[in-house]
Amino acid sequence: MTSKLKFTVIGAGHGGKAMAAHLGLMGFQTNLFNRTKEHIAAINELGGIDLVGFEGEKREFGKLQKVTSNIEEAIEGTDMIMVVVPSSAHAEIAKNLAPYLKDGQIIVLHPGRTCGAIEVAKVLHDNQCTADVTIAEAETFIYASRSDGPAQAHIFRIKEAVPLAALPATRTKEVLERIHQAYPQFIDGGNVLQTGLNNMGSIFHPALTLLNAGWIESTHGDYQFYIDGASPSVARVLETLDRERVTVGSSLGLNTRNAMDWLKLAYDTTGADLYEAIHNQEGYYGIKAPATLNHRYIFEDVPMSLVPIASLGERFGVSVKAMNAIITLGNIVHRTDYWRRGRTVEKLGIDNISVAELTEYVNTGVREY
Repeated sequence: MTSKLKFTVIGAGHGGKAMAAHLGLMGFQTNLFNRTKEHIAAINELGGIDLVGFEGEKREFGKLQKVTSNIEEAIEGTDMIMVVVPSSAHAEIAKNLAPYLKDGQIIVLHPGRTCGAIEVAKVLHDNQCTADVTIAEAETFIYASRSDGPAQAHIFRIKEAVPLAALPATRTKEVLERIHQAYPQFIDGGNVLQTGLNNMGSIFHPALTLLNAGWIESTHGDYQFYIDGASPSVARVLETLDRERVTVGSSLGLNTRNAMDWLKLAYDTTGADLYEAIHNQEGYYGIKAPATLNHRYIFEDVPMSLVPIASLGERFGVSVKAMNAIITLGNIVHRTDYWRRGRTVEKLGIDNISVAELTEYVNTGVREY
């Protein structure tokens, strides 16, 4: 008989609180870590999180085993470490985990964005972590949720199917078998290049935000982000970005899903072009734009999604002019260099390997550092 998994959730934001509360509610022994002690003080005092969802506005209590700002204490004796923080923090989390990981533990990034598992593996290696751990990443976050207060979370929806892949892919089956104790919704995502290149947020979020910068700043986001923001011209930019992403995937031997296919699969939405398909998606109506340009759609999705895709494209001979243009706009607006801060092939340690060697690495784990 398989023993019941013990979980650690890293991060107590909107997603982390929802996941920790739900796991506790399902009866799993769950620890919650957040680096800022004050941020989890109320949860620690209550011993868990009040959760709304599933049955109207019924409030239930997700009991937690341990709530701590000490990462060693948080992962001690647990089987699966669920990382629910912005992907820009993955490297720092990996560095902090490195001294304390034990053989057999599984780290799951929710989600990995693009090349998240590859980045975490390199950071663990660079920090002399010798534990035999498995790193996996989800293609997207499983919950639609928000934080309702210091010790409250609200889950609006749980996605029905979320692709997940392990690094190496030979361990994906084992990760799925174990995580299915809590989440039968996870399905085989191929390998971590597949999950990373199917990152639709990289196409929709930065461009829709930056190309509507004036509207966001003048209205503080008081317009429909997808419906009003995706004008015919903006939608043409999205189509070009999407073609570049799919072509980068093809250069890596991947059959990457395009935006039209994704909208059909996720929402059963079609159209003559991307503009029509977006406007035919009823779920996009009513979603407001970000209130400010200081938003994760730029500071997370540019360096952790667009930069790695564009960097892979440049490494393997794909024209990524549109991606480079959006990255440059992000650099200008935020007065920073997202190429320097982002997941380039150089930073990931994959700048001197071939497509065949990269594929072997993500599939079997064999590589030379």
